[in-house]
Amino acid sequence: MMNVRFKRVKGLFVTGTDTGVGKTLVAGAIAHQLAGEGMKVGVFKPVATGCRLEREGLVSRDAEFLAHCCDSRFSLDEINPIRYKQPLAPSVAAEMSQREIDWDKLQIAYQNISKGSDVTIVEGIGGVMVPLARDYMVADLIKDMGLPVLIVARNSLGTINHTLMTVELCRNKGIKIAGVIINQYITDSCDTSEETNPRIISEISRIRVICVIPYDKISCVEEGRLGREVISAVSVVNWQEWME
Repeated sequence: MMNVRFKRVKGLFVTGTDTGVGKTLVAGAIAHQLAGEGMKVGVFKPVATGCRLEREGLVSRDAEFLAHCCDSRFSLDEINPIRYKQPLAPSVAAEMSQREIDWDKLQIAYQNISKGSDVTIVEGIGGVMVPLARDYMVADLIKDMGLPVLIVARNSLGTINHTLMTVELCRNKGIKIAGVIINQYITDSCDTSEETNPRIISEISRIRVICVIPYDKISCVEEGRLGREVISAVSVVNWQEWME
């Protein structure tokens, strides 16, 4: 097992039931809301894959979006210290590039960001069982950081199963779960499964569905846009209530 140590700070860790469920959008929207309340918000994307190569080096769109949402004063290199070009699981990308994760760099970047911030919003990569190293998963990182976790789920058939499995694994790891967020809820065209997902997830897991975020065609992580529908959905939640 990795020997990774993090200083405990006030914040949230945003994970998902899978890749592509909207973790970056949700994390960015929360950071935007907290910054609008006058807080110094730190955003942190420990590891990113599928980065594009620019003159300055590898750049993650997710990290750019997070930085934009809260007008971060930190560099992208600090916000996202570990980057790989290949769109693979981190452990596989590290193996393919022959460049293992630099855990010292990751911890120093996190320390710098968190000590200069009132709260820190951390966005993971993929789901909780994505391997960062052979014997170290995203769930282990969440546990070591000691942050409450927000679970982002897509509103579709299969979400109940994926969400409950994520909740169960987090509980088995001793991770505090702040709640679940249902993302991209399309009100006008929901079928019965989509309409009942939030209630069933909450009843079975005994975890609160903190908010339901509607589909917003304006919001786009790739283009750095945060739409009004998403901002409005996030604004009704007192996010500090869920932090430690």
